[in-house]
Amino acid sequence: MSQKNNKALKDASPYSAVITREQFLFYEMRTTAKLMNEGLDKDAVVERIVSENLFQYPTEKSVRRMALTCIKRLESMEDNTLIAAIATQPGYIAKQVCLYAMMRQYRLVWDFMLTVIGDKYRKLDNTFSKMDVNVFLLRLQEQDDWVATWSESTIAKVRQVLTKVLVENEYLDSTDANHLNPVLISPLLENAIREAGQEIALPAFNCFM
Repeated sequence: MSQKNNKALKDASPYSAVITREQFLFYEMRTTAKLMNEGLDKDAVVERIVSENLFQYPTEKSVRRMALTCIKRLESMEDNTLIAAIATQPGYIAKQVCLYAMMRQYRLVWDFMLTVIGDKYRKLDNTFSKMDVNVFLLRLQEQDDWVATWSESTIAKVRQVLTKVLVENEYLDSTDANHLNPVLISPLLENAIREAGQEIALPAFNCFM
């Protein structure tokens, strides 16, 4: 396939494999949120993270790129109270808000959390296996011409990232777990989701009221 055709498919698709590089990033998100919560503007946040190498990355370029990624992800929630929550709330609440931010930024994560995880909670089905992720990705490849071009190694990496996100948020006890844990949504996040008119996202957090 030509580069031109590849670009056209990529531009037409809502999906991206960028989560293979831009993973859950809880430490980086929390660090960035704290600076934003202090009232620094975007440029000042990036410069502070880069000048002090707050992410402890090997190169300035990688630090800058990930700082911009974190800012974009935080801003995707369109809610300063949620940015403050990531900065100040206990870890389990902050992580849950980070997951919501990841859903808002990446259509791939949004669809996975709703069509796989939310659907399992809706059906009271607590089984989980790698096959659930494989079937989700296979369906995406059948539905989307850009996803269909992804290599096996890219698909494997996406599967790995999605599974690790579930572990990070205690949906799974480990990457080899065969059942979903019952998660409880933070009232802070639930209220923010409802106020934003994003109730469609609630099943991802085992919330159906």
